[in-house]
Amino acid sequence: MPTPKPGEPVRGSTTGRPLMAALDLFGRRWSLRILWELSGGPLGFRPLQKQCDDMSSSVMRQRLAELQDAHVVQQLPDSRYELTPLGREACLSLGPLAQWSERWAAALESGATG
Repeated sequence: MPTPKPGEPVRGSTTGRPLMAALDLFGRRWSLRILWELSGGPLGFRPLQKQCDDMSSSVMRQRLAELQDAHVVQQLPDSRYELTPLGREACLSLGPLAQWSERWAAALESGATG
């Protein structure tokens, strides 16, 4: 499956709207987890794999390749991986969603609807 890119057909959008391309990219299994773990700084393959609950090597390689192709992650000369400026911006953009999810979880727990 090719890396989702704006302007190209992606899951949920035949026109490849940028938001739909981003949702397709980040909706792939483990993609957000990789971003989350790299938000703390560069990591090598094995440490990143361990931080991601020992996901399979083949899936991690595929996700890293997709995230690199999308210019969200880059590999350093010492072989570690880090977020690009776009990747850091994506993590910052996800902050409000993470905050909302905490409020959502609390509301579901308490049975509140408003």
